Amino acid sequence: MKNAINKLVDSVSKVFAAKSGSKDIRIIHLDSVDSTNSYLMAYKPGDGEKITVVIADEQTAGRGQGSNHWESEPGKNLTFSILVHPSMVPLARQFLLSETGALAIYDVLGDILGKDDVRMKWPNDIYWKDKKLSGTLIETRVGGSHVKDCVFGVGINVNQRKFLSDAPNPVSMYQILGHETDLNQLLTKLLESFKKYYSALEDGEYTAISELYHAGLYHAHGFHKYLDVKENKIFEAALVEVEDSGRLILRDKEGTISSYYFKEIVFSPSLQKDRQ
Repeated sequence: MKNAINKLVDSVSKVFAAKSGSKDIRIIHLDSVDSTNSYLMAYKPGDGEKITVVIADEQTAGRGQGSNHWESEPGKNLTFSILVHPSMVPLARQFLLSETGALAIYDVLGDILGKDDVRMKWPNDIYWKDKKLSGTLIETRVGGSHVKDCVFGVGINVNQRKFLSDAPNPVSMYQILGHETDLNQLLTKLLESFKKYYSALEDGEYTAISELYHAGLYHAHGFHKYLDVKENKIFEAALVEVEDSGRLILRDKEGTISSYYFKEIVFSPSLQKDRQ
């Protein structure tokens, strides 16, 4: 297992460096760590190091959103974290980071599995039809009125054949395609895609990023069932937009507009079990 991960990291590092023509990205391999996100939040990058990626053989306390735990069979999936320093992003627009990370994964998985079936579920999960294929935990550190550091903790179900946890709706690329996917090639494509979208963010392409994100959203069209967690009420609504702050705006069939932050709303179809 250790040799396989070492080979993966070495190969991806060489291929990515050759393709990007730059040394501003560093890929770190760890045998074992509590959490790659926690590791990077305490990490001090070297001079000129714009992007740092950490991949570990084992995460003893790998995390999903909130108190959730991400199930991942060793050696079968991709679980890694990316550290960037987006000082150009004002606090009021920090949801752009979530959009950027989601778009990078969506583009790659959509190309492989089909953009008609792959969508971005607000705020940054990747869904295949109505099943969860990927999740991202984002943590930030602020400096003044801007974001100083941002860590993306990414989990993608790649070659896992069975899920044993009580997660409501997981799916893997293997279950969709019927064959295994090369982790080396997939990670390389994901890092290339991330760098492309992050470069657009650095260049101030805020409108383009937001428009692309909205175009690829799960439940972007039509009316769908939602559960208002606070009111414990199921209702049908259409997705209007996601505001710059990251707040989800819905319109019900009577025309009433409601707004929700993360964890305040539950998407269908698994209303009783998918509490995100």
